[in-house]
Amino acid sequence: MAIRKTHGSLGAFLWAHEPPASERPAAVDWEWLRANPVTPAATRLSKALKHAGFTFVGPTTIYAFMQSMGFVNDHVEGCCVRDECAAERAAFVRPASA
Repeated sequence: MAIRKTHGSLGAFLWAHEPPASERPAAVDWEWLRANPVTPAATRLSKALKHAGFTFVGPTTIYAFMQSMGFVNDHVEGCCVRDECAAERAAFVRPASA
């Protein structure tokens, strides 16, 4: 309930933690992915969720969530769906906070 009061929805709360471009690599490759199972944004969101009372939301789990939900596009350069995912991310309207 607190998240809804402060952000309007869980979606708005989560998307408020989308990593800034400055924290993303210039190019995603297998080496970068192996070296970064967790990111600063995932760590911040993990801490925020724990503070809100969520459990089992460690940074690695949260980063996997961010990948699966499109918060980041970790398809490697040259992947056949990377550009399609980038276009979908660009077209997506993020939920607004309250």
